[in-house]
Amino acid sequence: MSNLQFLWFILVGVLFSGFFFLEGFDFGVGMTIKSLARTRDERDVVIHTIGPHWDANEVWLITAGGAMFASFPMWYASLFSGFYLILLLILVALIMRGVSFEFRSRMETESGRNFWEWAAALGSFFATFLFGMMFTALVKGMPINANGDMTAHFTDYVNLFSIVGGVAVTLLCYLHGLNFIRLKTTGTLRERALQWAKPLYWVLFAGEVVFAILLFFNTDFFTKKPISTTILVVALVLLTVLATWGVYGNHEWLSFISSGLSLIDVVVLLFNGLFPRVMVANNSAYSILIKDASNSPYTLHLMTVISLTVLPIMLIYFVWSYWVFYKRLAS
Repeated sequence: MSNLQFLWFILVGVLFSGFFFLEGFDFGVGMTIKSLARTRDERDVVIHTIGPHWDANEVWLITAGGAMFASFPMWYASLFSGFYLILLLILVALIMRGVSFEFRSRMETESGRNFWEWAAALGSFFATFLFGMMFTALVKGMPINANGDMTAHFTDYVNLFSIVGGVAVTLLCYLHGLNFIRLKTTGTLRERALQWAKPLYWVLFAGEVVFAILLFFNTDFFTKKPISTTILVVALVLLTVLATWGVYGNHEWLSFISSGLSLIDVVVLLFNGLFPRVMVANNSAYSILIKDASNSPYTLHLMTVISLTVLPIMLIYFVWSYWVFYKRLAS
């Protein structure tokens, strides 16, 4: 494995980490539209908290997919063809969520607004849940042949481990969204988000225990990388403790940063377990390795030069956009 191959494996992980940190609270806020918010004014405020950011945050997902396609075409081909139906459902959920914000603002009837509010909430929920299921199934191992083709059945995608993974990621995003609402709003909506987060964090603790147990029995993470896997699982629990402390102590920034880092920790945990593979096969001889899945050295070198040029500009824009819209919204 070359240094550039390793670098781009890390960069793909960084892009997915950025996506789940930023889009994670977008998904969480989207799910609160029909749960936390109780009046039309509160739903307006909830949507406005992510209005300036949600579409830009999705760029991280597009960039991650593009980076995977350019740097690891075999990984991209195997993943996107093997998980085609799940990715199609994720795409439908993202489209419904995206157009709902625009269509809702143009509806003149309460029933029309209600329909698109449900589209936003359900689109956020299903996108998050399906992402969690997909990545959990990915590290569990799939039926892949020597050519890298996947011939999976329903239970390969939908099983206890993948469902728990989907629920865990959904709950993490929902709490991340509640913490963002606490940062961005005032009044009763902010207080309600705080009250909802308190019991949900205890549910999350239970979910993390179940997920860790299933991770032990359904993957080779603890046998092949016992130290790093244990550290990352413990880090996830400690970050949840910090977020819970932030909730009960009403330390809003601590809760938000900790919940976001929890999502990043999950991504790092999965990529750590994958390495040096990009696809885990039920038959370990057919697992796709980084060194076999990558593009040519020239392509990786060219991509590195372009990325180092464009990345600082993108990061400056993101920081600027959040600075411009940093003020709280009244509920």
